[in-house]
Amino acid sequence: MSSRRTFLRQSTAMAALAATSSAPWLAHAAGKPVKIGVLHPVTGALAYSGQQCRLGALLAIEDINAAGGIKSLGGAPIEAMLGDAQSRPEAGSAEVEKMNEAGVSAIVGAYASAICLATTQTAAKYGLPHVVDVGVADQIVERGLTNTFRFGPGYRMCSMRAVDDLAALNNAAGKPAKTVMIVHEESLFGTGTAALLQKELPARGFEIKEVIKHANPTRDFNNIVLRMRSVNPDIVIPANYYNEYALLLRAMKQQKVRPKAIYSVLGGAASSYKFLKEFPDIADGIIDCNHWFNPKDPRVATLKKRTEAKGAYFSYEVFMTYTAMMLLADAIERAKSVDRAAITAALASSTFKDHLMPYGPTKFEKGQNLGAQPLLTQVSGGDIKVILPDSYRQVAPVFPLKA
Repeated sequence: MSSRRTFLRQSTAMAALAATSSAPWLAHAAGKPVKIGVLHPVTGALAYSGQQCRLGALLAIEDINAAGGIKSLGGAPIEAMLGDAQSRPEAGSAEVEKMNEAGVSAIVGAYASAICLATTQTAAKYGLPHVVDVGVADQIVERGLTNTFRFGPGYRMCSMRAVDDLAALNNAAGKPAKTVMIVHEESLFGTGTAALLQKELPARGFEIKEVIKHANPTRDFNNIVLRMRSVNPDIVIPANYYNEYALLLRAMKQQKVRPKAIYSVLGGAASSYKFLKEFPDIADGIIDCNHWFNPKDPRVATLKKRTEAKGAYFSYEVFMTYTAMMLLADAIERAKSVDRAAITAALASSTFKDHLMPYGPTKFEKGQNLGAQPLLTQVSGGDIKVILPDSYRQVAPVFPLKA
């Protein structure tokens, strides 16, 4: 019930934010509004993450407009056209069609890999620039679509970093962990991540005991955890969205299954303040290789407070979509135009660096930002802290976990 109240409170806050996101420019903006599609799954199985993404986009638009809008277009404000992908790829494509008809200059979205795969393809028919905020499947940027730009890392980069860091942690501890079990959701994100891990982990000395796929949604993980108890892996690697991740770990807690490490790759809840608050005893010690902000950037604290003031948690969905919108605004500023081709060209040549992520200047190659990287975090002392790489480390890693 409390989760539902939080969701409704957050939805109300975001509706108000959407209605007022242009307000700060009213006194000084002379340019015609630049219409941008903000497309996420705000209903259906992925509604929580979609709502979080939408909030990040609206907070960015609020900041852009408060700072004077697009100055090269006479102070033109950004105006959001909100779309709901309903947690289904075909619904996302239908929303792109509506946005194209409405004359948006670009789209930011659409969170889930399967939805992004569909929305970028539909947007390509109209030469509509599409900035992907989260979707990690590498197929999104490997189809030769010149309209598609992903600011964050894909699951190949994340998986490679994850297995390298896991091997380093294990070696430093005297190699206490030898066996792995992977539990992943059934869509493009989970299956793709699991396939990469199955390929790379054995090369680093780990034996994969079992790989288990589950449906979305799944509400009962007891049988999977019973199997986990039987297999008894040293390390459990979950790759799933928030709800399933939380339920899996709750079932592990209830059945007293405690591996030497819970090591997530793009874990839906592992580096989540929501999960940390709701299940502090379960979250403690979890390691996650995931999207994460630059912990040394002082602007992060302010954005986190603003997010929490809206009744929301400062999750990766929020700051990933926030920075994706900022990237797009920077491109429109340099394009000096709302023309789609001009914005696409500006994105392709982007060197955007005024952001909150640990990326450095943006450099796109075939639509992928080559500077993007995940960080390795661990729940420690009731907070989420960066443990690798050393240049962003906040605390020393604990590996393996104490029994």
